Amino acid sequence: MKRTLVCGAGGFIAGHLIERLKKEGYWVRGVDIKAHEFRDTFADEFLLLDLREPEACRQALTLGDSVIDEVYQLAADMGGMGFIHSAECEIMHNSILINVHMTHHAAEMGVPRYFYSSSACVYPDMQPGDPEMTEVQAIPANPDNEYGWEKLYSERMLQAYARRYGMTVRIARFQNCYGPYGTWTGGREKAPAAICRKVAEVAEGGTIPVWGNGTAVRSYTFVHDMVDGIRRLMDSDLEGPVNIGNPEYVTVKELVDTVAAVSGKRFQIEWVEGPVGVQSRNFSNERIYSTGWRARYPLAAGIALTYPWIEEQVRSARQA
Repeated sequence: MKRTLVCGAGGFIAGHLIERLKKEGYWVRGVDIKAHEFRDTFADEFLLLDLREPEACRQALTLGDSVIDEVYQLAADMGGMGFIHSAECEIMHNSILINVHMTHHAAEMGVPRYFYSSSACVYPDMQPGDPEMTEVQAIPANPDNEYGWEKLYSERMLQAYARRYGMTVRIARFQNCYGPYGTWTGGREKAPAAICRKVAEVAEGGTIPVWGNGTAVRSYTFVHDMVDGIRRLMDSDLEGPVNIGNPEYVTVKELVDTVAAVSGKRFQIEWVEGPVGVQSRNFSNERIYSTGWRARYPLAAGIALTYPWIEEQVRSARQA
């Protein structure tokens, strides 16, 4: 039985990942600075630790007289576009500390295998229809936000430690991920959750505000697809960063229309000024495809599973 550490276990993707690992027969220790907000983590053991602290990282990695067999490092200070643009210093400071200490101590303590969750934010702003970028084309680098710069630095640091210590590392660059049991309000939610919440809250015939003008293009990956990609990548022989994302590109307006169709509601959209981010990011999934992975959930199917959960959260919050 492999003994696995999942960092960021109180978060959205990591919570789903632990559920998958348990189904595969892993023993899982989850670690986070907070418990999962919406459900049990399914972990065999859950430790409340601040991974910005070196001693917390050592404690998380230690298992009796030995160390953890595999690490899945998804802990980060992050959120949606509003948070990314308003909390640049916190993102750089907190996430760098987590990755510096976790990478160093995992390598020094002899952890055999290490997964790191990076982001498509390492890529520059692009235009819809631009040729897809491969992983190596992220360098020379020009991310449009500090979250992307932090991710890129942490990738390079992990690869340097892997070379020196012989630790096997796998790096995934996530595209926008969504699904149930994730942050849906409070400022850190991603666009699909924010739109689902606004639609769930609006009265029939009302108006919802949406940042931008609706033309920005995105790819949204349902969480079950993302977790499947993580597992396939971790078990593969693919070295270096690997993109994981749904090849279905949609505009923000199309995202809103999809949520509207699932909800059955009629409403108006007020396009308002706000931090929209890049116009588009187009990147190749050929490396992850080599593992046999394919996105199985188109946006409409994923929203059909996500919207009812967020609608129920909105209903519960109103009744509280």
